Amino acid sequence: MEKHDFDNIIANDPYAYAPRLSVTIGGIDYGSTVNINFCASCSYRETAITMKKMLETQFPEIDVILDNYPPPLPKRLLSKVVPIFQFGVIGIIMAYEQIFPMIGIMTPVPWYYFLRANRFGSIVTAWLLGNVMQSSLQSSGAFEVFCNGELVFSKLKEGRFSGEIKLKDLVGKTLANSRVTNNLGVVWS
Repeated sequence: MEKHDFDNIIANDPYAYAPRLSVTIGGIDYGSTVNINFCASCSYRETAITMKKMLETQFPEIDVILDNYPPPLPKRLLSKVVPIFQFGVIGIIMAYEQIFPMIGIMTPVPWYYFLRANRFGSIVTAWLLGNVMQSSLQSSGAFEVFCNGELVFSKLKEGRFSGEIKLKDLVGKTLANSRVTNNLGVVWS
């Protein structure tokens, strides 16, 4: 980028490269951030959007960021294995006679005859059970609220949702108690 390009950007938007400072005025923390991390697969999105609108109405100068709270790594990895299991079961039901003689298994196992006799029901059952397993493995059940990086409310710890008024009070209390710093770590009073 040449110098005149940079000057044009600054002329059009003088705040484009200005560092953002948090400033407290009248008890509201301008430049503060509230992160709401929720379980997307648990259908908590509407609750998160409602809480976001309420917080933005109550504290107009804060940024409210919504994000998915992922499940733990072992559950995520297991959820990736489930479709392989589903297609494996469906493949066995549909093509046992062609697949297993190639690898030296000539006589089908006894349970195969049951699956083959009820082919449609077996495939649908494998598909539906796999989807239920995958859905339960991908859900975290979380609804976590952070204010400037500090945990304000945790559904995982509390075992329940916070009400709107309670959440507003918790965020307001955290904003009132927080000290304001700029990017260099200098505390302003």
